[in-house]
Amino acid sequence: MHIRLFTESDRPFLRTLFLASRRENWHWIDGSHWKLEDFDAVIIGETILVAELEGHRVGFAGLLENDNFLHSLYVDPDYQGRGVGSALLEVVQARFTSTGALKCLQMNKAAQAFYLQHGWQMIAQGEGDQGKYVLMHYPLASAFASGSGVG
Repeated sequence: MHIRLFTESDRPFLRTLFLASRRENWHWIDGSHWKLEDFDAVIIGETILVAELEGHRVGFAGLLENDNFLHSLYVDPDYQGRGVGSALLEVVQARFTSTGALKCLQMNKAAQAFYLQHGWQMIAQGEGDQGKYVLMHYPLASAFASGSGVG
């Protein structure tokens, strides 16, 4: 598995991956209005990390580095369960300079379990455009334990 920074040539594929992953995993939301270009709006101002496995783009993570905020983590549905999300998350966590944060949709139980398994803690609840969410934190001490980076 190779994790690297986004290049513009990634955009067409990541648009498709973003749309497919949301449709596969957010089954409780009516996604009929979603389009490929939604990816472009979501990543504005973010550092995007791309996961490649055997030469194929298989996932990405978007983070707002100044805020230590993981905004997006998506894995191609055909590659879920193969460690792609964990590899991306380790690199993201290694980039945090203080306590990391993310919002996870409350209905997305699989994602919540994933983050909890990786040392994240549920801190609060709220409601946004896509429904209720859980605010999660990743403590700073844990952020430097993995030592992962972008290659």
